Amino acid sequence: EFGVDGLSNKRIHTKMASEARLYTFSPETLQSLRKFRLSTSRAPKPQGVIYMIDKETLEIKPMPEVYTSLGEIADGLPENAPRFIPLSYPVTLNSGRQAAPYVLLYYMPATANNELKMLYAGAKELMRNTAEVGKVLEVADEEDILRVEEILKE
Repeated sequence: EFGVDGLSNKRIHTKMASEARLYTFSPETLQSLRKFRLSTSRAPKPQGVIYMIDKETLEIKPMPEVYTSLGEIADGLPENAPRFIPLSYPVTLNSGRQAAPYVLLYYMPATANNELKMLYAGAKELMRNTAEVGKVLEVADEEDILRVEEILKE
């Protein structure tokens, strides 16, 4: 049986569906996120893009710069606001094998206010799924970011 909106009255509400209604990606952002994922798998050096949530529109948007080192990423992050950073990071694993893990850095500084913490926490799984990353690494400060390479080598 269908309601006035054309959808079934027996809806199954999942967390992902409610996040998808709350937060948005522009078609350009979705396209650039996909292109980034596909183009970075063979990149010879690290590549990361910082994403932020627009508090007014709840749109998840990329910053224009592509960062090529963990130090640059750390320098590009605000001190008091969370961010998402899809990151492709070529490494030589401890086993000697070459790999380019594609992960999401979930940057949550301790100094961020609770409203922003809630905003980003609510969008984390949507960002993870939309970016199609293999793993989410939670980082809180520059030290955590600079340790990412060690974590990826394991």
